Parts: sequence; structure tokens; C-alpha cells
Amino acid sequence: MKLGELLSGVQPMQPLAPGAAEMSVTGLDYDSRRVGPGFVFFAFPGSRTDGRRFAQDARDRGAIAVVSEEEEPAGFPAPWIRVPHGRHALAQAARTFYGKPDERLEITGITGTNGKTTTAYLLDSVLRASGRITALIGTIEYHLAGRVLPAVNTTPESLDLMRLFAELEQAGGSAVTMEVSSHALALGRVHGACFHTAVFTNFTRDHLDYHGDMEAYFSAKRMLFEGAGAAPPRFAVLNRDDEQVRRIKPSQTTQAIWYGVGPDSDLRARHVAPGLGGLRFDIQFGKIRIPVESALIGRINVYNILAACGAALSYGLEPETIARGIAEMRAVPGRFERIDEGQPFAVVVDYAHTDDALRNVIAVARSLEPKRVITLFGCGGDRDRSKRPLMGQAAGENSDFVVLTSDNPRSEDPLAIMNDALVGIRRVDVPHVVEPDRRAAIERAIKEAHAGDVVILAGKGHETTQVLKDRVVPFDDRAVAREVLKGYGYRQPR
Repeated sequence: MKLGELLSGVQPMQPLAPGAAEMSVTGLDYDSRRVGPGFVFFAFPGSRTDGRRFAQDARDRGAIAVVSEEEEPAGFPAPWIRVPHGRHALAQAARTFYGKPDERLEITGITGTNGKTTTAYLLDSVLRASGRITALIGTIEYHLAGRVLPAVNTTPESLDLMRLFAELEQAGGSAVTMEVSSHALALGRVHGACFHTAVFTNFTRDHLDYHGDMEAYFSAKRMLFEGAGAAPPRFAVLNRDDEQVRRIKPSQTTQAIWYGVGPDSDLRARHVAPGLGGLRFDIQFGKIRIPVESALIGRINVYNILAACGAALSYGLEPETIARGIAEMRAVPGRFERIDEGQPFAVVVDYAHTDDALRNVIAVARSLEPKRVITLFGCGGDRDRSKRPLMGQAAGENSDFVVLTSDNPRSEDPLAIMNDALVGIRRVDVPHVVEPDRRAAIERAIKEAHAGDVVILAGKGHETTQVLKDRVVPFDDRAVAREVLKGYGYRQPR
């Protein structure tokens, strides 16, 4: 591919230098360490470092040109192509380089504060039940035509995304389900990508450390339904019962499917029968009725199942296929994941890290009709401080006993973080303890439990590390809980 062809949709701020358009391009990257001969290097300005610092390294490794929204350093020995927006330029160039695979694949983007991961797993299960070869891209890990890949970001950079799409096509795949984070939308990681279906699960407080305020956060989410540099999605699957989601006004070219439990929803859950073994209910969509049985527990998963069902219906899948795919999805790692070593009380690990998510996971625990709910949680460092007392209050109002601990303190003092959360706990008269050592805190929560109780270990979910000020250490709530339970003499039932 020639450089001029690669940049045909990018619109550089100045014409290419004579002869540059005919230069042969063998690859592109935004990490200079991965650059090889014939590559184009994309230099982004960042909050911690400036990509221009690595332009010479990219050149030394064989880069033929650099694309950046910043000015050219004096005397740089290769074409420097200025563009209005570096990540938008990378997104357009990546689509061109990989032959625009997003135009041929069935791509569903799922956004929202909570429920994205579970909804994505459910939809992927349904698509696989239909016989499709699929890709699943999200917070926990990436799945590509049966292969499991580590997840670097919830939503990868546009270049990595297009590469995954192209690999899926080469493997005979046709359907992609991906979580689309507000960060990815704001940064332009999905700029120009074609979505068949966009899903909005719900909208509550989160990520204000990045977006600044709730309106900016919502505006980022809304971009998925406006097209984000491409045409709007053909279908929008929207939570009718969420006041903020109802603010979305789909394009005239977008068919909206509103889901919920109320009578004004297009896609409704009826006759919901929750139980210890999961959920049973009917999904009604016009004249279509889908009887659903799921191993997932709690009201929040009724909404996740409805969202996945709405997306599946946008592809014209048969009710029997949808029901089978939902039934076959037994669990999502770190989402109300049970830890069973034969103890007479329940221990569950969940990713809940907002006040709304904490309320939801505690409500799921309450639906099991336990004697008591014991909730362990912490708040992340270098993140929105204002949500910490809200999380403390949510845990205190809905639990019988609270253990406050650390959760990825990063550069902040763990005790200062916990003091912020303690303000909310103390608004409620609930027994609680404070233990900054997360391992000791898990042991304290389990030690507190008696027969018939539910212990919730909230915040980290599927994560397998703890991020401290000066290092990242291995830490998995699930593994620690099993160690503690075995230490008390419990063993996995045979």
C-alpha cells in the first residue's frame, strides 16, 4: 500500500511532500518499539508523555513517516504529517490498511456504566449458538475465533481493533461483540468504525476523574449512537427503565428497541421467577415470546439478558437460538462469582466499584434471603474521589456488616482513600471494621460469617493484581478467599 492511499481518508493539514505519496507502507503503529522497516508511526500527545519523544526511535527502526497533531521537531529526517486529531487519523488509516473489515462484520457495541461485560458474554453465547464464529472484546479478556487473548484495555486502540477484526475475518468469523468504554469514545478509539447494533445498559456515576462531570461522561456515551465518525448504527438497544438512557434520541436511520420490565417497553420481561438456581422469565417482543432460563441471579441480570436479547433480535436470530445461548452462558468471571469450598455460607466475588453497582450486587445477595449480608469493598486510588463516600453509604445502607479495605490505591495513601469512604459508612448505623491490608480484610469478612450469611468481596472481580504506589503485585480475591476458607478447614465438596 502507498502512503497516499493509506492517508486518503485522513486529510493531512498540508499536502504530502513530493514523492511521499508513492512511498510503500508495510505497517503502522503508535508504539515505537513495534515499528519495523516501511512503517508509519503515529505520535500521540499524552497525559504522561509525548509521543514525539519516540519519533526518532521509530525512524531509527525503519519508519518512513510520522503522523501527529503536534508540530514537527526541528530537523526531523523523514516526512512529518500533521493532522487535526492523531487518534482519528490512526483510526481511519487502520481501517484503510486492513481493508475496512468493520463494513463486512456484524459488530455490536455495548456501552453503559454497569452490565457491559455480562451483556457481552450473553450475546456472544447467543451468537455462537447460532453457529457464528465470533470475537468478544471487553474488560476481562478477548476471545477471537476460540482463542483467548489478554485484554489490555476494555476497548483496544483503533489499530489493534482493526487488526482483530481482520484476523476474525481470516478465521471465517462474522460477528463481533465488544464493550465500548466512555474513555474509548472520548479518545477516538472507535472513530469511524461501523456498528450494526449499539446497546446502552444504564448510566450512573463513574469516571468523573477523567470526564470531569456527568454531562461530559454522558456525551461520550452518546457518541456511540450518533456514529462516532461513521454512520449511526442500524439498531439501538436501549434501557427504557433508565431515566438517563431515555435521553438518547436515535437517528432516523436507526431502529430503536427499548427494553425493560414496564409496559411501555418494546422488549419486556414478564413473569420473572428468581431463585437460588438462577432466573426464569418470558421475554415478549411484539408477537415473539421467548421463554428464558438462566443460571445468572438477580434483577440486574434480567436487564442484562434483555439487552443481549434485543441485540440478538436485531440480527434476526430465532427465539429458540436466543433461549439456548442464554441458557448456555453459565457464569461471567468476577461477576457474582461464587467461591465454594463447602462452607455453610456463601462467598461471592464481584467487580462492583461504583455506588450503584454495590447496591445492585447487594440486592442480588438479598434475593438469596440470607441471614446477613457482609460486604467488603474499597475505592481505587487516582480516581474520582467524590464517589467514595457514596460507595461507603451504599455499602452501609444495604449490608449488615461492612469491611472497608484497599482496592488498587495506586499513588494515593490507602488510609486517606478509606477515610473518604468512611464518611459515607458513618452516615449509617452499621457495624463495620477498617482493615487496609486486603488479604487480612478478606480473612476478617469470612471470619465474621455464620451459616446462612452471604459474604460479598467487591471491587476487583476478575482482576489478578493489586496496583500500589511503587509496584503491581499479584492479588486475586478469588484465590485469597479459597486460601482463607481452606485455612478454616473447609474443602471443595466432591
